[in-house]
Amino acid sequence: MTDKKINKGELRSQAWFGKADKDGFLHRSWMKNQGIPADEFDGRPVIGICNTFSELTPCNAHLRGIAERVKRGVYEKGGLPLEFPVMSLGESNLRPTAMLFRNLASMDTEESIRANPMDGVVLLVGCDKTTPALLMGAASCDLPTLVVSGGPMLSGRVHGKEVGSGTDVFRYSEAVRAGEMSLADFMDAEAGMSRSPGHCMTMGTASTMASMSEALGMAMPHNAAIPAVDSRRNVLAQEAGRRIVDLVREDIRISRILTREALENAVRVNGAIGGSTNAVVHLIAIARRLGIDFGLDDWDRLGRDIPTIVDLMPSGRFLMEDFYYAGGLPAVIRTLGNLIHQDAMTVNGRTIGENCSEAQCYSKKVIRTLDNPLTENGGIAVLRGNLAPKGAVLKPSAATPKLMQHRGRAVVFENIDHYKARIAEPDLDVDETCVLVLKNCGPKGYPGMAEVGNMGLPPKILEKGIKDMVRISDARMSGTAYGTVVLHTAPEAAAGGPLALVKDGDMIELDVAERRLHLEVSDEELSRRRDNWTPPEPPMVGGYQRLYFDHVLQADEGVDLDFLVGQRGAAVPRESH
Repeated sequence: MTDKKINKGELRSQAWFGKADKDGFLHRSWMKNQGIPADEFDGRPVIGICNTFSELTPCNAHLRGIAERVKRGVYEKGGLPLEFPVMSLGESNLRPTAMLFRNLASMDTEESIRANPMDGVVLLVGCDKTTPALLMGAASCDLPTLVVSGGPMLSGRVHGKEVGSGTDVFRYSEAVRAGEMSLADFMDAEAGMSRSPGHCMTMGTASTMASMSEALGMAMPHNAAIPAVDSRRNVLAQEAGRRIVDLVREDIRISRILTREALENAVRVNGAIGGSTNAVVHLIAIARRLGIDFGLDDWDRLGRDIPTIVDLMPSGRFLMEDFYYAGGLPAVIRTLGNLIHQDAMTVNGRTIGENCSEAQCYSKKVIRTLDNPLTENGGIAVLRGNLAPKGAVLKPSAATPKLMQHRGRAVVFENIDHYKARIAEPDLDVDETCVLVLKNCGPKGYPGMAEVGNMGLPPKILEKGIKDMVRISDARMSGTAYGTVVLHTAPEAAAGGPLALVKDGDMIELDVAERRLHLEVSDEELSRRRDNWTPPEPPMVGGYQRLYFDHVLQADEGVDLDFLVGQRGAAVPRESH
């Protein structure tokens, strides 16, 4: 990638460990209490291993073992690995939503990198928000950086059938509400679904962001799909440890890899794999940390004609384990051919085209050809109109084709509590042609933009055997979810967006082909309603939630905090004593 080599005197860590004075004594002496020999402070690259291990984040609970493999690789290449923790974001436990804390974890990552003696960093990630959070923080520092994902769980097994993380939870939940599945069978499925270490093994947000890391060139080939318990995951981690030392010595920073071309590749790969809608806000946020002008129009332009060729839940049938055995992401990238910027560089020193030129597809059931896709137009659809002036998104590969052009009467829920109280009412005035509208679940409204956009259908609709309806909200949905669900409506209701003004009975038109989302209410009536609208109160007096409420950006801008956008670098700070 470059012929330039960094001398030990140019290493950032030497500002701590290379000084023959009081301050150097302080830095080295206290580190030696861990049994680190003196010669490991001789000017070799110091590699920070940023670990999101936590037993409260079950998808990342195995990352201690992965860290040891990374360390082995760092030592092999003559570096000094030092592991450090940052806030861990577990989608399954954090309330009100892990997304509320993505930006906080990014701050933790950024400040930990800048304040400590490291020359490069390996990001150990897994669960949904850990990947974008750490990439955002690292991007603002711009040191040599490499991503290692923890890998997906083994395929779930329940009653002799394969089940997928999240996807089958939503399916089973609807079946219980429809009276098609007993509560006992529902509860029995828990252990069978999550039966090994790793993150969700559907193409949910965790697997999507692991795929995005690889497509961006920020991770080693096959990072996306190797199962967490497969020995090859450890091999990848060890190779990553070796490679990060070379990245430091060659001074190849994150901004050299994560370019506009890399982002464009990621958008196209996302369409091909049927990736999560959450990737939209995450990639926009990462791009803005690097100062790259990249937004919703890019997502629509680049993804519009990309077919979904990976047959994985929630869009299709198979799971991440099958995906790996079929050839993984390299096989997808090779299949996409010239739809990808083949000359985009990656962290292993080769272009993405070189990495994937010999990739093989071992199952055309799992990884289909371009002329036999799962969905013809699989990229994220960006919708606009008077209901979403700054955009909304929909995932065509997970939607019902006949609902992609639809006009229906709004059934409105003012917030998630109103939805829960009202959805099961026997006298709820709703039928399958209606459009369910959920307000005040966006960045400010929830707060944190929770994954509640895929609202469960009214029981009276489920009892008819109907499994999908058009749903619109300013919320997100799990990457494991499915349905004709319009998400990320911007501006959100809590920020005074038009969604706040929708009432029961209003007619709404959805036309995905025309990228149109229209509320059939006159401008005069909307103006009158706006005059009667009251902004919500902040969720908390003081604390992080108040900081978040005051500074969070809207979905079209990546839901970052306004003061975190951009790079601040990793200049060596002043001495502490």
